[in-house]
This record gives sequence, structure tokens and C-alpha cells, in this order.
Amino acid sequence: MKTVLKLFARARDLAGAATLELDLPDVASAADLRVVLGERVPALQPILSSLLIAVGNDYASPSTTVAGRTDLAVFPPVSGG
Repeated sequence: MKTVLKLFARARDLAGAATLELDLPDVASAADLRVVLGERVPALQPILSSLLIAVGNDYASPSTTVAGRTDLAVFPPVSGG
């Protein structure tokens, strides 16, 4: 299933694009998305485990279903004060 993923901050810089179209299994979790993203963009490997995955306005747990969603985004953790 084709899924469009928005990338922000360092993830966007490493991928060289603000969005990516990924092929995900029909039943895919956030953990599956992370694996496919790492295969598609090897430059993301160093930060892959720390990337936050958002589905809509909520952070996804590894088991959150993401297949068929149109509101997916990834970004590194944000800090500051």
C-alpha cells in the first residue's frame, strides 16, 4: 500500500526530501514503517531508532497501525526551553 510520509528537521535533511512515498504492507505498524524507512533511506539509519512517528496529532507506539493513513510524519525528538 502506498503511503506518503512527511519528514521534518534532521530527518528531512538526511532524506533530501520533505515527503517520501513508501510501499507498506496492507497491515503495517509504526515499527514496520521504521524498518521500511531505514531500507529506503539508509542515511537515516543513525537516527532511525530515535525518530518520533506521528499519526495525526498523536505519537505512535511501535504497534500503532499506520497502513492506509494519510497523516503520517517523522521527526527527531525536540528539546529546548
